[in-house]
Amino acid sequence: MPGNRAEETQKRHDGRVRQSGYEQFQKALLDGRLRPGQLVSQRDLVAMLGLSIGALRELLPRLESEGLINVLPQRGIQIPAIDLPMIRDAFQMRAALEREAVLNAIRSMPDEAIREQLALHREVLAQVAADPSETVLERGQEIDTGFHALLIGATKNELIISAYDINSIRIRLIKLDRIRLSAVTLPAAFADHIAVIETLLARDPVAATAAMDRHIANARERALEI
Repeated sequence: MPGNRAEETQKRHDGRVRQSGYEQFQKALLDGRLRPGQLVSQRDLVAMLGLSIGALRELLPRLESEGLINVLPQRGIQIPAIDLPMIRDAFQMRAALEREAVLNAIRSMPDEAIREQLALHREVLAQVAADPSETVLERGQEIDTGFHALLIGATKNELIISAYDINSIRIRLIKLDRIRLSAVTLPAAFADHIAVIETLLARDPVAATAAMDRHIANARERALEI
């Protein structure tokens, strides 16, 4: 019995270490320490993520299965480049997941939560029009991310949430590389959001899915045209 408890404790510890390493890897991607197309060694990642070589080797299959790295024998570990196939695939996956999310929101999201999103979007649009400072744009980015996460989270479907979380890393990398919100792009993106929100309030599933499809198509086209 004591041996079993010790083994379970060690497993939980190892699991926490791997999850921490996974989160550190995401952070390194999003803060630019790891760049699309970059080739790194296991030693580089050990130092960057604060992992042992054993913990890193246990983490690599997960990162590779999620398409976040390519393991190249005798060469190292490559961060996938942001190319046209990646952009198309990521946005196609996003469209499928968020179409289901808006249909769920039509059925179950309270009017109060939807109206709160509408008020937040209108407030930021007014602030951007008056003073498009970096602080305002950062708040706009938080609201943008939060709106989509709210819709996905409200499905309460762990498979959808997990798939969205993995794909959102690719989407965030694409945004950082190509379509960060600015005084020009934020009003267009928020206008798309407001169109979705208004269809949610109207409880119109056809209009809601069409509005979400337009929003994602617009974001995809902005990424592809650069």
